[in-house]
This record gives sequence, C-alpha cells and structure tokens, in this order.
Amino acid sequence: MGTVKPSIDSVRGFQVAGVHAGLKKDGAPDFSLIVSEVDCVAAGVFTRNKVKAAPVLLDMQRLEENPKSIRAVATNTISANACTGAIGLKNARASANLVADALSIVAEQVLVMSTGVIGTHLPMDKIARGVELSSANLGSDWRAVAAGIMTTDTRPKLGSITVNTDAGTYTIAGIVKGAGMIAPNMATMLSVIVTDAELLLPDLQSSLSSAAQQSYNRIVVDGDTSTNDTVLLLANGMSGVSVASDAELDAFQAALNALAQFLAQEVVRDGEGVTKFVTLNIVNAESEADAERIGQTIGASVLTKSAFYGSDANWGRIVAAAGRADTPFDPDSASLRVAAGESVASDAPGLEIFSGGMPTDYREADAAAIMAEPSITFTLDCGIGEGAATIWTCDISHEYISINGDYRS
Repeated sequence: MGTVKPSIDSVRGFQVAGVHAGLKKDGAPDFSLIVSEVDCVAAGVFTRNKVKAAPVLLDMQRLEENPKSIRAVATNTISANACTGAIGLKNARASANLVADALSIVAEQVLVMSTGVIGTHLPMDKIARGVELSSANLGSDWRAVAAGIMTTDTRPKLGSITVNTDAGTYTIAGIVKGAGMIAPNMATMLSVIVTDAELLLPDLQSSLSSAAQQSYNRIVVDGDTSTNDTVLLLANGMSGVSVASDAELDAFQAALNALAQFLAQEVVRDGEGVTKFVTLNIVNAESEADAERIGQTIGASVLTKSAFYGSDANWGRIVAAAGRADTPFDPDSASLRVAAGESVASDAPGLEIFSGGMPTDYREADAAAIMAEPSITFTLDCGIGEGAATIWTCDISHEYISINGDYRS
C-alpha cells in the first residue's frame, strides 16, 4: 500500500469538473460534478442530526433503492437546502434531473449534496447553469472540484492513495469540505470518495462505515453537527481489480482508513480561525467507546479550546471535561501528558502535568513552551481499562467568532 498524497492525478473511469455558476459573488468555483463512465456501487454515511437537509433525505432514499447503478454526484454551495420543506425536496430532485438530462442517464443514478446557509432555497437558474458548465467541461481537474464545494474553507482539500495487488493497481481518491459546524456524528462537512476497484455493496458499505468511525467521527472543530453531513463512496471497478477475499478487503480497509483520516485531519487544520492542531490520545479507558466519548468531550469544550489558543497548559479544564463525559473516570487513577507535535512515541509521551488526582511538580515555563507550538499532543491515561481512541481537534480563536457572527451576511 502506498502513502496518501494531497492530490489526485486520475481515477480510471471518473471525470470531474468544478465551475463558477454564479452562486458566489466573488467568481470562485461554487458547483462541482463527479461522473463515472459506468455504473457504480455506492455507499454512504449521513448526519444523525434529526434535522436533515433535502439532499440528505434524497440521497438516503436513492442509496436504499438504487445503490448499484449510481453515475454522478453534484454539489452546490451557498444554500444548504435544509429546512426548506416540500420545495427543498422538489429542488433537490430537479437538480438531479438536470444532471441526468445533461449526461443522458436517469435521475435515480444521480446523488446531490448542498452546503451553505440553512433555510435558503436553491436558486435553480444558477444550479442549471452549474450543470450546463460542469457537464460540458468534464476532465481530471480534481482540485477545481474540491474548490467548488468550499464555503468558509480557506483551501481545497483532496487526497489519493494507490494500492498494488497481484491482479493490478487500484486507486482510492477523495475530496472533503468543512471548516466550521464540525462535530460529526455518523462537520458543515461533505466528502466524496471514489475508487476504481470492484467491490460488492455490503463490503463497500461496511468499509465506509468503519473508515468513517475512525476518521470523520474523530474530529471536532466547534462541537456542532450539521444538517447536511454526508460521506459518499463510489466504486466503478474500472481498474479490473476485484476486492473480495478477506486479505483483499483488509488491504482496502487500511488504505481507505488512511485516506479518510488524512481528509478528516485536513478539515481540522483548515477549521474556522484555527491556529493550533491538537491530538488527544485517550488510553486505558474502560472501553474504546468510553475513550472516544472522553476525547470528544475534551475536544468540544470551549474552555479547553480557549486554553489551547492562549497556549495555557490548563490541565484542570481537560480533567474536568473528562469527568463530565458520562463515562467511568477516576481522577486518582489518571495521568495527563503534553508534548509538541502530532505524532508522539508511546514511550516518550511528553511532559507529565497531572497524576494521581493532582498536578505534578512541572515547570510552567516548560509546559508553556510546548503549548506555544502549532501542533500539540495530549495523552490522557485513564488507568482503568484497555480502551483507547484518538481525537483530532483544535483551538478556538477570535476569528471563529468573526466568521460565524455574520455568516449569513
């Protein structure tokens, strides 16, 4: 298995386009189209928010009824098409119909995604323009596609990985958008992953669900779960490589996990107003689920995020967040270390700042120097079991307030 690279050269059988349809005022790409030359098996994971956008409802229905012949995914920005009632569903279907007509396929083969302001209807004249332009300019410019799904993102986020097998080579590639409203529960987060490998539907869905749990569900920017969160995985088999045996599926899963984690971490790095990338390693909790819950609680805490921003090694906020995570946690059994960097060796996890229910005899200057780094790793050893999970989060800055204070303006 190769390593993930932050670019996409090509994926056999897929063509793409990112265009300006007039949705954004600044002329930036605002509509994207991903098309397969042949039918794809498709899987998806979606927001668990009870308020689901029209495109989410439509895609969930289409993947339930027609998961083996998907041909295209279209994405618009500016309007989330959420909380838009019957008109929103009508417009979501109309968007798919426009794509289907342009590509000479049927509407049921088209999935749609939307991102932007909740409660706004799709400007269908501009959606039509986006379909017209993108369908006429299909090619291999994946960076333009990633740019065409951005809202408050500052840069396109994309990646790919190549897997070599005895039967040949296949590629897994993906794009993602998201900078705020990020606390996925399967955040505003949309992602499309494609592969030219051949997989059966149950294997594809199982692989995506597992990868999402280890990646998209392990990131926190601000603690909010979007109405539109969607991750799609399409497989068209154009490489001629079949992924079916246990060993083949394990290799595919490892590659998919690596790509999904890369894309998820890119969301955190590009979070709204982010100045620090923070890794939370929760170890020796009672279970993996407990470790994840503790990490998510710490990662979403405004107090801890404020301390990260201020380069303050405020262990009290971290321990307090762990204690309110509604999981077994004993501060007298726990210890907390902090280290500079994103990858910290298990045998050298950094400066211990809390242990046995109280602070250690560390020097504040040493802790402050670590906290001043752009990437920081905390290791919380719960001391009560064997469960472990890693969460990727960030600080919260004044800029986050500025961005979200006038998001609709």
